[in-house]
Amino acid sequence: SWGRRGGEEAPAGGGGRRRSRRGHAEEDGEAAGARGLQGAGLGFQPPEGGFGWIVVFAATWCNGSIFGIQNSFGILYVMLQSDLGGGEKDPTLEFKTALVGALAMGMIFFCSPIVSIFTDRIGCRTTAASGAAIAFIGLLSSSFTKSLEVRYFTYGILFGCGSSFAFQPSLVILGHYFKRRLGLANGIVAGGSCLFSMSLPFFLKTIGSTIGLAHTFQVLSAFMFIQILLSLTFRPILPPSCDSHHDRQDKLASRNMKQQCGSQMRKYFNMRVFRRQTYRIWAFGIATAVLGYFVPYVHLIKYVEEEFKENKKEWILLVCLGATSGLGRLVSGRIGDCIPGLKKIFLQVASFMLLGLMCMMIPQCQAFEGVIVVCLFLGLCDGFFITIMAPIAFELVGPMQASQAIGYLLGLMAIPMTAGPPIAGYLHDYFGNYYLAFYLAGVPPIIGGLVLSVVPLIHQRMLKKQQMDSGKDKMLVSETVMNGELLPGCPATEAHV
Repeated sequence: SWGRRGGEEAPAGGGGRRRSRRGHAEEDGEAAGARGLQGAGLGFQPPEGGFGWIVVFAATWCNGSIFGIQNSFGILYVMLQSDLGGGEKDPTLEFKTALVGALAMGMIFFCSPIVSIFTDRIGCRTTAASGAAIAFIGLLSSSFTKSLEVRYFTYGILFGCGSSFAFQPSLVILGHYFKRRLGLANGIVAGGSCLFSMSLPFFLKTIGSTIGLAHTFQVLSAFMFIQILLSLTFRPILPPSCDSHHDRQDKLASRNMKQQCGSQMRKYFNMRVFRRQTYRIWAFGIATAVLGYFVPYVHLIKYVEEEFKENKKEWILLVCLGATSGLGRLVSGRIGDCIPGLKKIFLQVASFMLLGLMCMMIPQCQAFEGVIVVCLFLGLCDGFFITIMAPIAFELVGPMQASQAIGYLLGLMAIPMTAGPPIAGYLHDYFGNYYLAFYLAGVPPIIGGLVLSVVPLIHQRMLKKQQMDSGKDKMLVSETVMNGELLPGCPATEAHV
């Protein structure tokens, strides 16, 4: 199939494989060169350890510090409002304050398609270190102002964008050092990062009451400064093929400027994934569901303070969210491996349904302990939803287009995820409580779960139709489209060191 369909892009490579099947005849230099990038990883064996465990530690710190800070924004949310105390109370203060954290979380996802391109072009190490530096500047500069409008830029934009550029390469680089143990490495990163989500709420609560909000931002910026240094360990170890790179440059040089631009745009912004009906429905369902996803992380602490007059142990809620999220990520990966095909999507359906129900249960809790139980289930849903996302993308569009599919999905999630917490804050400003905000926050995940439940049914119908039209040998054959001839994070422009 590759030899026939990919002949136009790499005819010499296809010919080399056909000669190999006839009797392992000697390949000429041109065939070997053309195969260099397209099969760069075929003969490469990752070390499965060694320096790779240093990379795992760096990736764990990156994931943990970024999402630990993001998931602990409920503590910062209360501190931001206290820092603005004095004078006449702003009737839209809840809305404005929530927008600070929502912007930061939304920018992580909004920048994901762009980060994928930077990772491919300039490498994991440069992209991650630059992102950590931007996030460091954002947090540090947030300590020198009391204006929410300025913090929209420093915390929401700078810290959010920097986090996105630091986060995504930390996942890509693991594939350079692990193959057989890649699941173990990802599990360590996921589990280790959840330790940050469990400990940071208590840490922020302790130092926040002691040193104040400005110094708290400075302390948090130290996490990003450490990440700048750790990002230097993200060294790609699979060297690119120079011959194939030069051949590709020669082809581009023979075209006019418009053709070159069009070729590069098609290469790095592969929109073919949206031609698949199942992908469009899946992406729409998830984008709908996450409208209420981030609301508890932002508003739960303030709700508990208002409803139960509890301002001593509210950090426990975020610890519970982080703990069960880590458990969910570890367990759901193993469960997903046991579920064949697109039936994995029903794990997401169940997690969204339960997440929506738990959001609606928050106003029904009559005691602080009841909210703790709800948070345990919310964290579990979060872990199941996040972990199973990549395997579903592979099932829907195949491995060659999976990176683009995930990038576009994260970009689509950015707008609703950013909008959810400010809308909940506006509802609080208007009604004077969080009851309606949490009830409505539970609706989008339930709707999104219902939308996702039809994807496997449509997929099965498409399978049967293609079986009847084309036969089993052409069933669900996806177009062979390279999203980038290099292993992500190992660009031709970065020297192998």
